[in-house]
Amino acid sequence: MQIELQQWIGLSPIMLLYAFFAIGVAAYIRGYSGFGFSALTVTSLALILPPSEIVPTAYMLEIAASIHMLPLVWRSIDWKILRWLFFGVVMGTPFGIIFLEEVPQEIMRLVISGIVLTASLLLWKNIRFRSSANRYSILTVGFFSGVINGAAGIGGLPVVLFFLSISASSTLTRSTMVAYLFISDIYAVMLPGSQQLISTELLGRTVIFLIPLFAGIYLGHRSFVKTSPESFRKFTLGLLIFLSVAVIIRSFLI
Repeated sequence: MQIELQQWIGLSPIMLLYAFFAIGVAAYIRGYSGFGFSALTVTSLALILPPSEIVPTAYMLEIAASIHMLPLVWRSIDWKILRWLFFGVVMGTPFGIIFLEEVPQEIMRLVISGIVLTASLLLWKNIRFRSSANRYSILTVGFFSGVINGAAGIGGLPVVLFFLSISASSTLTRSTMVAYLFISDIYAVMLPGSQQLISTELLGRTVIFLIPLFAGIYLGHRSFVKTSPESFRKFTLGLLIFLSVAVIIRSFLI
């Protein structure tokens, strides 16, 4: 049975335990904050799997996470911002998928980790940019997010930076991010280039990963009103920075 499961999902027992822990932590943070799941999952799983296998898995898990959370945040979504973000994502995601298919995987590891590290440091330092929530700025953020999402599965980070720059409330940010990630990841999975990356092995792996995903989201949502947002934000960013640095060091050592 153990051998059959290992062949089905393509992971050894130790790798599976590590993946369960990494996804559980990422799902807990997603349940609490509404974002961060893909960034944590892609960065942590990059220690054991190539990006071409991680990114499609992150898409599918993000969709499942959003379906689970949407009923909880529906009334607080900013539909105007969401609409223009989506238009930008539609234009940007195909370019990102091309990068994922064509760029060597070691380079993708460095790019993914560099993006996460840079964004995390900006958030850690509370750097805010002078931007307004007009259609042009939102469209630009959506396009850039789509490129990053298609190439690395972490398109939510530039959108979070945008929400911070316009001083949006935590409730609006969390709710709109859940809806945005749901729409953008469904679109990414539907694109032909992305579908070619999804194998039977990845589908089986994703089904198994639903266990830590739902458990983590449930616990994270329960903690949303109980923990200081600032202290938890610092913890999340610290973990992102640590994982990014770990993957960068690993890439140079191999």
